[in-house]
Amino acid sequence: MNIQELIAKAQKEFESPVTQHTYADESFEQCLKCTACTAVCPVTKVNPLYPGPKQSGPDGERLRLKSADFYDEALKYCLNCKRCEVACPSDVKIGDIIVRARNKYLDRQHKPLVHKLRDAILSNTDIMGSLNTPLAPIVNTITGLKATKFLLEKTIGVSKHRTLPKYAFGTFRNFYLKKMAAQQAKYENKIAYYHGCYVNYNNPQLGKEVIEVFNALDIGVVLLEKEKCCGLPLMVNSFPERAKKVAQFNTDYIGKMVDENGLDVIGEASSCTLNLREEYHHVLGIDNAKVRPHIHLATVYLYKLLQQGKKLPLKPLNLKVAYHTACHVEKAGWAPYTLEVLRRIPGLEIIMLPSQCCGIAGTYGFKAENYEKSQAIGKSLFDAINESGADYVISECQTCKWQIDMSSNLTCLHPFTLLSMALDK
Repeated sequence: MNIQELIAKAQKEFESPVTQHTYADESFEQCLKCTACTAVCPVTKVNPLYPGPKQSGPDGERLRLKSADFYDEALKYCLNCKRCEVACPSDVKIGDIIVRARNKYLDRQHKPLVHKLRDAILSNTDIMGSLNTPLAPIVNTITGLKATKFLLEKTIGVSKHRTLPKYAFGTFRNFYLKKMAAQQAKYENKIAYYHGCYVNYNNPQLGKEVIEVFNALDIGVVLLEKEKCCGLPLMVNSFPERAKKVAQFNTDYIGKMVDENGLDVIGEASSCTLNLREEYHHVLGIDNAKVRPHIHLATVYLYKLLQQGKKLPLKPLNLKVAYHTACHVEKAGWAPYTLEVLRRIPGLEIIMLPSQCCGIAGTYGFKAENYEKSQAIGKSLFDAINESGADYVISECQTCKWQIDMSSNLTCLHPFTLLSMALDK
């Protein structure tokens, strides 16, 4: 199957109408017991305590529907990579089943109080970002100290081995409103941008690069009137009610942008965009059927513009880059679009890394009890990166970037950073 056929297949599947996978999801009944999901599960390869997605997902769901006593605390080991769903020949929503079960049986989870506190801190990214960006130089210095990391592990269970993300001094949204909003409003054609918490608090430069690329196509970029973190950390860390409130908030403001301005919405972050489009409905039961067709991964949207005849003024980049297919990119079928966009850059050599989980899985790899397993999951990927001879790794996933930057010899860049580097300005 060539690249165009892959794109056509992915587009047909991902733009299909929303199906009713809510809390009453009965897709587990379609399980053939083939164990294809377990064969690709990155956790079962490194953690003998995890029985695998088949037993935790469809098999376990049948039992849990009979009695809550069948809830298995081993569900906590699932990292929500969704590679089980990619492998499933029957389209069983295995990862969704597991997350919903964790969120439904909160009283069955024997989580220490300090871990609940840690998970709340890791999950409430807007609160932490708002507190830390005004003091970013001080916060970054303190969190980089070995003593701080030691205390974090001993007190709340954040791994002392993990390199903690750095905060920007000031948010992307504030910079945009002060420095960019007036100019972007002058463009006749526009797109709306869900920037998410990573761009807002950690990497405003990436947001500027997204805008720069679309401006080069004579398209202005506007922000949603309001937005919050997509809620994925809350959803997978057993804060379902808070996640639902965030999901409804974002869905409402995306809907407002669509209704009042007629604009589609892009997100450059793969997991956030997948969550906005799919998981709000599949996992949280939020009715987002109206806005779903208007939410796009930025590289996919850019690909479609280029297919329509838009031209990006690109200069040669004599670089070799290694493309990492992040888990949620694999699930959504987005990789072919990104690769086709990057192939427009003259002189760029692209090699494909093995499609596998890097091991960090959002907040999963930050937890002390998961750190060794997280690194074991990603080891073969890190080895492939180190042996690739590439100048950079490319990925649409920000947490993959943190893991690759920390665990390999190369720096991981977003595709839009590479495109910005190639713009003939």
